[in-house]
Amino acid sequence: MDVLPERYIRLSRFQPIGVGGVKLLRHKRVVIVGVGALGTVQAEMLVRSGVGELTLIDRDYVDLTNLQRQTLFTENDVQQQMPKAIAAKKRLEAVNREVKINAFISDLNAGNAENLLLGHDVILDGTDNFETRLLINDISVKHRIPWIYGAATGSYGLVYTFRPGETACFSCVYRYMPIGGETCETVGIIGPAAQLTASLQCAEAMKILTDNNQNLRKHLFYFDLWSNEFSTIALDGILDSSCKTCQSHQFPYLQNENGTKIGVLCGRNTVQIRPSGNAVFHYQDTASRLKNTGLNVQTNDYLTQLTLSEHRIVLFKDGRALIHGTNKIEDAKQLYQKYIGG
Repeated sequence: MDVLPERYIRLSRFQPIGVGGVKLLRHKRVVIVGVGALGTVQAEMLVRSGVGELTLIDRDYVDLTNLQRQTLFTENDVQQQMPKAIAAKKRLEAVNREVKINAFISDLNAGNAENLLLGHDVILDGTDNFETRLLINDISVKHRIPWIYGAATGSYGLVYTFRPGETACFSCVYRYMPIGGETCETVGIIGPAAQLTASLQCAEAMKILTDNNQNLRKHLFYFDLWSNEFSTIALDGILDSSCKTCQSHQFPYLQNENGTKIGVLCGRNTVQIRPSGNAVFHYQDTASRLKNTGLNVQTNDYLTQLTLSEHRIVLFKDGRALIHGTNKIEDAKQLYQKYIGG
């Protein structure tokens, strides 16, 4: 019989988990997509709780602006331009060497999603864009892996647990991809909002991993720490009978042609990004939000132009954007998602 390590004694004394739940945790595999404000908190909590194996997926490197809320990183990581997945892995291994930690410096996409996500017991959302979440949702439904959605911006957060066959899927909740929402870059974020969102996600994950599914949240949870608002939204009747993912099992976001269309413009050091055909883009709201940031923004009747130190983003009313100053698709995608949203 396995002897329970002393480090987990306090966790085992929480009756709903107990010694049996701690032992279950030590044989479970979790994947976190996005190791930022949410993902760093999720990862540390799970590693300290003794999950058996943790996979980290992130495409970015540590920036000075991350340190305000992304708890696993240091100024040294910024100076070394360490990839987030690698910096997090090193810190987490110093916290609990018993946990197997895999780190992938990768942008989750239709070509690699199944290889990276399959074999895990739960998927945790640490992303900052809806396209990746829709891709996670397709994987979740296709392979019956529960995933826990989380989003935090400003002082508010949202959390919901998607369980294939038991709840509506993410595509049902977001019938069309909502391009042009708020981002941390344009409206900011306070650390406690990210911490609380990630903590709620981890609590849901631990329920699943210790076979306490009866205690999972049944509603979408919303909070705003600044205005002291907390509410739940019932999603019982939101299942879409025409949903391609959970009803027809066609998995549209696992097909490359349904994602965002991106192309390098020959000889112009420019990348064009065109949202998915399902996207609903709110141009006026996005243009107004950009102007209110104090950034260098100019608009006319046809487009909005955002000038940065090394790049220029020209945004059109249909959501199409030209990212000038780079011919690297991943850099262009990050700029689009950082300033435009989606």
